[in-house]
Amino acid sequence: MKKSLLRNITGTAAGAAMLLFAVTTTGRAQSGAKNGDWSTYGGDLANTRYAALEQINAQNFDKLQVAWRFSTANLGPRVETNLESTPLMVKGVLYSTGGTRRAVVALDAATGEQLWVHSEREGARGVNAPHQLSGRGLAYWTDGKEERILYVTLGYQLVALDAKTGMPVSSFGQNGLIDLKQDDDQVMDIDTADIGLNSTPVVAGDIVVVGALHSNGNIPKTGKTNVKGYVRGFDAKTGKRLWIFHTIPKPGEFGYDTWLNDSATYTGNTGVWGQISVDEALGLVYLPVELPTSDFYGGHRPGNGLFGETLVALDLKTGVRKWHYQLVHHGIWDMDIPCAPMLIDINVNGQLIKAVAQPTKQALLYTFDRVTGKPVWPIEERPVPKGDVPGEWYSPTQPFPTKPAAYDRQGVTIDDLIDFTPELRKQAEEIVSHYKLGPAFTPPVVSKAEGPLATLALGPPNGGTNWPGGSYDPETHILYVFSQTEIAPFGLLPPSGANPPDIAYVQGNAAPATGGRGGRGGGGGGGRGGITVQGMPLVKPPYGRISAIDMNKGEILWQIAHGETPDVVRNSPALKGLTIPRTGRVGMIGTLVTKSLLIAGEAGFFTMPNGERGAMLRAYDKVSGKDAGAVAMPAPQTGSPMTYMLNGKQYLVLAIGGTGVPSELVAYKLP
Repeated sequence: MKKSLLRNITGTAAGAAMLLFAVTTTGRAQSGAKNGDWSTYGGDLANTRYAALEQINAQNFDKLQVAWRFSTANLGPRVETNLESTPLMVKGVLYSTGGTRRAVVALDAATGEQLWVHSEREGARGVNAPHQLSGRGLAYWTDGKEERILYVTLGYQLVALDAKTGMPVSSFGQNGLIDLKQDDDQVMDIDTADIGLNSTPVVAGDIVVVGALHSNGNIPKTGKTNVKGYVRGFDAKTGKRLWIFHTIPKPGEFGYDTWLNDSATYTGNTGVWGQISVDEALGLVYLPVELPTSDFYGGHRPGNGLFGETLVALDLKTGVRKWHYQLVHHGIWDMDIPCAPMLIDINVNGQLIKAVAQPTKQALLYTFDRVTGKPVWPIEERPVPKGDVPGEWYSPTQPFPTKPAAYDRQGVTIDDLIDFTPELRKQAEEIVSHYKLGPAFTPPVVSKAEGPLATLALGPPNGGTNWPGGSYDPETHILYVFSQTEIAPFGLLPPSGANPPDIAYVQGNAAPATGGRGGRGGGGGGGRGGITVQGMPLVKPPYGRISAIDMNKGEILWQIAHGETPDVVRNSPALKGLTIPRTGRVGMIGTLVTKSLLIAGEAGFFTMPNGERGAMLRAYDKVSGKDAGAVAMPAPQTGSPMTYMLNGKQYLVLAIGGTGVPSELVAYKLP
């Protein structure tokens, strides 16, 4: 394999295999999906995305066949192409959100036949909702007698449905609904307030926990006074609000003094749009909190700003803060905390630890004792570069875990640039000469025509690990996480005639003629619309990778390029005659762990050997990372895979779709 394709690959298959026999069993509070069902978004409330099933294995994965397909094309006024749901399967019924109106469907889990469908017509509040997506799924609650499905609508209402009929539960809230824009300790317009939720509500015991999502906070002039993203707990039976946690503290509350100049009174966002985790035995709920408005300029909110980009542990019953740890001080990089904290039981130097591991966009895995909040391995406050944006406030240090090592590239150096040929490297060096380069946490710059145009970064906003998060094997104590190596420009441009702090965010200023334009858009190939060299990504591969991390030692066991080489690379005239190994590809990819396999689909289309456009669903040996099988999918993975047993058969189900291809759920099983 070309040396530049993968770096920091450690360990061997034999060494990893030894781990299987060296693990000391712990008292596991979380052990993955149980009884062949998949009853919560992450498989369990710990978000391990693990199921101890093995009917589908390396010997037969290639033989998987489509069991059924369910299209979401008619679940709304427009055709959906980006279904992010992970379905639930309980007692033979599969439940999912879907469609541009965010409907809820119940399907026969063996055949895909629709049993019932429910949706809300919400008018203006639905039309104005941030991030018009069908959501990442829903939650299931039962007291042993009654069964309910709970989900959050586009317009930010919490709905409880009878799991058998799909009818609203009249005894919950008002006729089955709770208006989440009310009783939120702040005043907001019901139709236009910039707040919603794409993640699933979390049900633990008889308590439902709901977070908040906002529009991208790119423009501080219009976003610095946005709605605040508080988190609430509700009674699963009645819908009564039990508690609220102010992610931006109110005067007199803990953390208020970290907002200088009383900026906590008007700053918005700081919601929890990633998935929430719960340890029922400890009675703790773990919140991955995003950054405040705005994403790339914080001069109007000086100070470290708790609880922005902070992992917070609350008492499940009362919402009282038990501990917290801020992962990014005064965020100006759109790092957020994008995904579920993973609750894992590990053995470190002979000590059994109930831990919580948090993947991030900056490809750092922060690991804490989930009871006390103490880091499992030291986290060091290290000096970081200071910027020169007028009016900005900079934190002199940021926290860096000493273990495990970063599992993807950070910052940008010349060594990160494309190097398939000397000519391509030379062109790449010319392009980046117009930008500012630096290590992780290099701040954005004010764009200048003479340069620098912007700061270049690997990681946020789209790099590293995003909302799908990782998966964890409680038997081997190995954590798996997908990450993408994607370069992004961060530039700030003052509006004409105005002075800071009214600085407008501009990402992807025009690059020199030899490059492309930076930006967030695009999809499919290796660059996702970023800065390119002859149509290829500016940086060398892998563009997408899966890392396996031994959480007993805090060490990376292996890394593999995940995803077929994009067509823009495979078919490039500049690479004619060269053999390019699999590069992986960018995308939002979630993984699934079973008794012997690690399973993940690909995020982008490519031209398959038969000439058709499609993507692959891949399996890897979870110990060594070696290929263990693959089957073709008609479209790329858009939601994280799940698995269940029904009538003696194991099923794999995932959401797929893409540009020009309507979204659907597809189920696989053995013939």
